[in-house]
Amino acid sequence: MPANSIIRGRALPLDERLYTIDDEAIEFMKAQTRIQDPDELKKHILAVQGEAYEVFPYVCIRGFYFLRWATQYRDRDDGFDSNLGSLKVARLPAYQQLLALGRERQNAILLDIGCCLGSDIRKVVADGYPVKYCVASDLYPGFWDLGHKLFRSTPETFPVPFVPGDAFDSGHIERIPPFYSPPDTPVPELSTLTSLNPLRGHVSAIHASSFFHLFNEEQQFKLAQALACLLSPEPGSIILGSHVGRPEKGLRVEAGQQLSSTRAEPMFCHSPESWVELWNGQIFRQGTVKVEAVLEESRGRDREQLPDLLPETKVYSMEWSVTRL
Repeated sequence: MPANSIIRGRALPLDERLYTIDDEAIEFMKAQTRIQDPDELKKHILAVQGEAYEVFPYVCIRGFYFLRWATQYRDRDDGFDSNLGSLKVARLPAYQQLLALGRERQNAILLDIGCCLGSDIRKVVADGYPVKYCVASDLYPGFWDLGHKLFRSTPETFPVPFVPGDAFDSGHIERIPPFYSPPDTPVPELSTLTSLNPLRGHVSAIHASSFFHLFNEEQQFKLAQALACLLSPEPGSIILGSHVGRPEKGLRVEAGQQLSSTRAEPMFCHSPESWVELWNGQIFRQGTVKVEAVLEESRGRDREQLPDLLPETKVYSMEWSVTRL
């Protein structure tokens, strides 16, 4: 995979003080792990977090973002705003649209790409999406294994197939033009997949959060091409997600903050306007998709995840969806 601009040696140490998980996530974890004591649950989560950080030191692991999917908390007295930390599937504006696909469309395959520990796809399944139509993929198989450890599951108790691979590798996803008519290939048996190529044109929904912002502009374009060719041409098929954005397309160098402690180069960010232009006209034929993108400023304690930010630096998240018409 092209470099994702994160340098292991510059990663910040883990900080237990960042363990701020809302009540909904706590209840979900209790149900999943069957650990009812809050202290024991915290100890369990911290242990797995440490192992995951060794696989790769993503900010989302350090900040426990993999366990944040509830609504925003803009009005809490402590000033906490989970907007940056909650770049997760259940708070996306198109989440109910995603769940409706699982209820209403036959054989509606859901791909969670860049799935990390798999918390999002577990949440979707818990909310009613048929588990037999779900599949997950990530560059690092160790994350998926640790997801089973985190949620105290097994491949038998949570039978979502995991397909490891590099999204920029043609052996995993060979980029071809999007489909505008049904593909002539059969729908594959998900449990037999060794790459995502057999899924081209067959996926009803793709979730990709905290993923695009790992790459530069050219790589983001290639990644969009890869996801687009996987998506079914059936109206209502959707790609949705969230990641860091900016009011104006470009490198995140505002307020003199050029490099974070873990990045080798400035982060490239799309704006809502450039994101719409990318998908509607560059990736898909103009007028064949509906693209929605909303930018929100992140404030409060989530900024502790980025201690090298100057006080005046603003951080934004962009929540988005691309729906076939």
